[in-house]
Amino acid sequence: MAQGWMVLRLSNSPFLLGVVSAFAGLPVFFLSLPAGVLADRVKKRKFLILTQTISMVLAFILSFLAFTGLVRVWHVMILALCLGLVNAFDAPTRQAFVKEMVGKDDLFNAIALNSFIFNSARILGPAVAGILISLVGEAGCFFLNGVSFIAVIIGLALMRMEDRVFETENHSFFASFRQGISYVTGNKKALALILLASTMSIFGFSYAVLMPVFARNILKAGPSGLGFLMAAVGIGAVTAGLGLASRKTEEKLKYMQAGIVALFFSLIFFSFSGNLFLSLVFLVGAGWGMISLIATCNTLLQEIVPDQLRGRVMGLYVMMFMGTMPVGAFIAGTLGQVLGVIWAVRISVAFCVIIALFLFKRFIQREIVLSPD
Repeated sequence: MAQGWMVLRLSNSPFLLGVVSAFAGLPVFFLSLPAGVLADRVKKRKFLILTQTISMVLAFILSFLAFTGLVRVWHVMILALCLGLVNAFDAPTRQAFVKEMVGKDDLFNAIALNSFIFNSARILGPAVAGILISLVGEAGCFFLNGVSFIAVIIGLALMRMEDRVFETENHSFFASFRQGISYVTGNKKALALILLASTMSIFGFSYAVLMPVFARNILKAGPSGLGFLMAAVGIGAVTAGLGLASRKTEEKLKYMQAGIVALFFSLIFFSFSGNLFLSLVFLVGAGWGMISLIATCNTLLQEIVPDQLRGRVMGLYVMMFMGTMPVGAFIAGTLGQVLGVIWAVRISVAFCVIIALFLFKRFIQREIVLSPD
């Protein structure tokens, strides 16, 4: 939150907002697949402690630059790129680690619970950030972000569980890499779910890149308003996370379809709204739609993936979901600069829904219902 506000303050450019987001995601796109191979070969808990520690250090560096007044947009770009490198290895490992912690029977509930916890933080965090930007400045927010990693590291260190390595066969790194690709390209269900996640990343989430512009220029709400706008997305997401627990496959598909529809109408109505209260209401719907779609997509994919390929497949999932965010951020920033942020949101959500509905009707619904195994 503070980073986006600071970039906008330093540059006054929607385009550079997109560029910074792109820098954070490029390493994820290029490295998530080899990182997935590595995830199947390492002890995930210990590896996550390493990646979280590096992320903490990067947060403290940004805090220092902001405190001293030395920070420039290019500093933020470099640090975003470094964090992207860390996330490229952290995200596939973390995705594969969920199944390792809870087992297959509780997987869907675990992912729904993870969405609930993550988005509960999104309710509180942005709202607090908007206030803290005014009280302690952007630097204070970056410092608190660094401190927050300590809890994650301690939590991982306190876990008492078997730290398993699933890739035990003596395959070369390239052979393991190719094995993961072959599995996904040969499985229509897995491929369609990954493509749907990519569509959401490129077109569905791009509005968030432009949210500082909506808050400052259109809704005249300032940093606190920006916090409340993002918190509204979190409220909708938490509601979806609670509703997703203990659902059968057919019900999951209904949630996915409802999520596509809710996302479309919520963001279209949001783009027409010049009122803060109405915008908050519409963003609650957008948050509900996004999590209903993404959490279900993630769960259905994890249910069909063999344990020994989980890291590689989730590496591909992360590449297509998180790694394509720079593409969406760049498109959103460019459209926002050329056509304005309102039309940028409308065009992006239209593309998102058209592609998502095609994948859902043509592949996901048919393949999963007719061949659940």
